[in-house]
Amino acid sequence: MHRYRFLLSRQWVILTLVAIALIPTMIKLGFWQQHRYQERTARNGLVSAALHAEPVPVERLTSPGHAVTRTEKYRTVTATGTFDTARQVVVRRRTSADGEVGFHVLTPLVLTDGKVLLVNRGWIPANGVQTAFPKIPAPPAGRTTITGRLKADETTAASGIKNVKGLPDRQIMLINSAEEAHRLGARVLGGYVEQTAPAARGGSPEQISDPGSEDAPLNYAYMIQWWLFAAAVPVGWWFLVRREIRDRQEAAAERKPEEIEPAAV
Repeated sequence: MHRYRFLLSRQWVILTLVAIALIPTMIKLGFWQQHRYQERTARNGLVSAALHAEPVPVERLTSPGHAVTRTEKYRTVTATGTFDTARQVVVRRRTSADGEVGFHVLTPLVLTDGKVLLVNRGWIPANGVQTAFPKIPAPPAGRTTITGRLKADETTAASGIKNVKGLPDRQIMLINSAEEAHRLGARVLGGYVEQTAPAARGGSPEQISDPGSEDAPLNYAYMIQWWLFAAAVPVGWWFLVRREIRDRQEAAAERKPEEIEPAAV
């Protein structure tokens, strides 16, 4: 056992403690990546199912004060009403498909029964000036039927966007049906709709693209990677121990002949 006495040295005690700490840490990181993989896979499944479901009237899924659920999010809905362009607002710091910063156009759609649906008609450029209210292409006049994806109210916690106060006139940071109901003094359906039809034409806001699927297989690969790292730690530690023993034995063998004194004549 004296061959392993070096393990009691300060250097090796620290190295061993670090190795012992790394193993459960890497195992835990692997389980975290497994959770992210399962979470993203479930999210992709819900989004795919919602996007491929048959369109339904918006009031079948939401109502004033309703919080849009995960299973309702991205469902294709239809709504018929009249756009109220006099009370539309723009949502600041939104990017286009090319990454250009501009605005989303949020226009109230007054339904036939008097309730209001918030419709995100799409993206427009800021043209370098974000303090002035931009020129917005007009929507179809009169009674209109639109189709779009139902979305939940935006919050700072979910989006990471700070709800800044004191913004220029008719500009907002987050789309929130409760806040818009207070501003409009109307019964506003919970959530909002990203318009997908009628299709955008020249001069219309750029329609928002479909939500892409999250890269769940990447998390699966990270999960395997962390667990392989955890398995490699004790193997690497044992390799270092064996190399240390070998180096010490070779050093001892080189010193031994020098320690033998020549015989007296």
